[in-house]
Amino acid sequence: METPRTNKGLLVEGLKTMGITLFLMFLGPVILHTGLSNPDKPLYIPLIIAGIFICGTAIYFGFKGIRVIMKSMFGSK
Repeated sequence: METPRTNKGLLVEGLKTMGITLFLMFLGPVILHTGLSNPDKPLYIPLIIAGIFICGTAIYFGFKGIRVIMKSMFGSK
């Protein structure tokens, strides 16, 4: 009986997705903080919207990356 192995291609894809997540996890709050600290500037609302969107995208990519990594380790070939 053959033991299951990790799908290395899928694992690399999941780690790339987690790298994108890490970048967005820092970018979103920075943009949100910039928008919230300047309420009198003309880009106040667009920066807040962009920051919230980037934070939501980071959460999505985080779940997607974890799902792909788990699929590479425990999924069937």
